[in-house]
Amino acid sequence: MKLTKPVLLVTLSLAMAGLVRADEPNVNPKRIINDSNSFLKEREPEMTEEEYALYQKVVSLVASNPEFAVKLLEAMKSDKEQPSPAFQFILGNAYYAANMNDKAELNYRGAVDRYPTFLRGWVNLGILYYSTQRYAEAVPCFSKAVELGDRDSTTFGLLGYSLQRDGDLVSAEMAYMQALGGDPANVDWKEGLLEICIAGRQFTRAESLVKNLIKEKPSDTRYWMSYANILLSEDKKVEATVILETADGLGYTSQEELSLLGDLYAEQGLIPEAGAVYAKVLAISPEVGQLKLVHYAQILISSGRLPEAESVLAKFGTDDATVEVLQLKADLLAAERKWPEERVVLDMILKTEPLNGKALISLGRSYDAEDNIPRATLAFEAAYAVNSSTYVASLELANIELKNRHYAKSVEYLQKALSIEKTDAVEDFLARVKTMVVKES
Repeated sequence: MKLTKPVLLVTLSLAMAGLVRADEPNVNPKRIINDSNSFLKEREPEMTEEEYALYQKVVSLVASNPEFAVKLLEAMKSDKEQPSPAFQFILGNAYYAANMNDKAELNYRGAVDRYPTFLRGWVNLGILYYSTQRYAEAVPCFSKAVELGDRDSTTFGLLGYSLQRDGDLVSAEMAYMQALGGDPANVDWKEGLLEICIAGRQFTRAESLVKNLIKEKPSDTRYWMSYANILLSEDKKVEATVILETADGLGYTSQEELSLLGDLYAEQGLIPEAGAVYAKVLAISPEVGQLKLVHYAQILISSGRLPEAESVLAKFGTDDATVEVLQLKADLLAAERKWPEERVVLDMILKTEPLNGKALISLGRSYDAEDNIPRATLAFEAAYAVNSSTYVASLELANIELKNRHYAKSVEYLQKALSIEKTDAVEDFLARVKTMVVKES
């Protein structure tokens, strides 16, 4: 098996190639609500004199002490008359600030139902839906605000985000473009547009956006990873490798970026580079790093590249002698036909895990290689009793019984193997052994 095309390493689905975004844009809904506590003359509903007097007393409290503001408003509002849309709007703001979303929604909805051109009423109702992840309900609210003349980039951006989460990517893209027109430096809207471009396989636009994001926030490792994945989507593995090398050189890599860089090195047959990067992963995330190094060394062993496998194994320190690492060392010694040394390592595994099926199989094969059939049989019989290794042990024992001309016993083991997994090769083997049983009879 050639290393140039290993089974493992770089796999990419377009669904995962995009930016791993934060849950929501960096927008403070409560600040937007609080900033709307003053009114726009000639464009919005007016309060009655009594409401305005009450409003002046509590408006400063809505942001600083919303619970107290709610109590004052509820205590002082008239139960006889329905509050004006303007006063309902302020009530909605107070309830929202106090995290009483049901009452906030009721008042915002009442305000816009009675005064349909209440622009900020629609915006705040959209904010409430957005901040409670009710994106499908937020969309018509932000859309109505835009229809009424709202050109604020935040409104367009939140409309784009809500449309995106609701699955309308075409409209979301247009909204993000409008948002960026008013706020070209906004990272959230660029991230949203980047996700849409990747989903639509618009890789040229995606490259341009991610380059810009890297320029603005080079320390954000997500952007480097996104850039590499975009290049991999275009089958540009060398360019993706260079991007990740650059990020690593600047110190802007986490375990994920380093793992991908190591995989790319391994796929391109760059053994020292892959081993060095996987060692970095081991230092950052021991569990992931060990898995990568073990998997890579296994590929090198199966490819017959034993010196390279030894160099990868050398990345493990004395404290890294887990069962997986010990098994890997045993596999390397077996590949080098160093049977006694392999058995020393296997004994270390079996002292920790006496029922380790893989180690028992390896032990049996080690003895079998030296024609020590009694000990090989004992090891394979122990492995046969372990569910995870019964199939392989059955085949090994069938071979031993065949060598010993115990044909009927060999048939029993082959039938056991076929009861676990049917394969044409084993069925053919069984048919041939059965003919020997007949001849022997």
